[in-house]
Amino acid sequence: MRDVDRLRGWPVTLAEGPVGLRPLRLGDVRVWRDTRLRNAEWLRPWEPSNPETPLFRTGLGPYLSMVTMLRREARQGLSMPWVITYEGRFAGQLTVGAIVWGSARSAQVGYWIDGALAGRGITPTALAMAVDHCFFTTGLHRIEANIRPENHASRRVVEKLGFREEGIRRRQLHIDGAWRDHICYALTVEDVPRGLLVQWRRAGSSHEEV
Repeated sequence: MRDVDRLRGWPVTLAEGPVGLRPLRLGDVRVWRDTRLRNAEWLRPWEPSNPETPLFRTGLGPYLSMVTMLRREARQGLSMPWVITYEGRFAGQLTVGAIVWGSARSAQVGYWIDGALAGRGITPTALAMAVDHCFFTTGLHRIEANIRPENHASRRVVEKLGFREEGIRRRQLHIDGAWRDHICYALTVEDVPRGLLVQWRRAGSSHEEV
């Protein structure tokens, strides 16, 4: 089977109560830009510095370039770029990327949420749905989330979901003007045989989360 045929279950839309995941679209350009601009200070300390796709500009070009690249990677079986929705409205973004096939079957996940919607359990619910889809539909074996040590809110998300802390990756990414350390968190399919979303429901999604 070719790599381009391996991304089973994509494109896909998922939902759990008011929280949803749907593929990122070119038509999301204006709401994406407006949300990013409104959340510039909320997001700036945690996101990679990439001159090709600047984080906070008023133009639409960077977004269109990003979506074109992610859609191409999705067709090649290398990424799953989702919009997070809440009650049907744009709430953020979650991307499963750096997918490796062969003997690894691994990927990395990144996410951000509109600060106005923080504290409602949206992010962990979305992440649990994405992980379950990766493991039980797509056939991946391992998912990593690499998070700056200072990003306590994002760390709480993965810790509440049971991701293992596996150590520091020194100066892993260029973020907010400097090379930053990241903590590697990971899950494998053996860790959640009944599914991560079931585990999250049992833990009680009433906890205050990002």
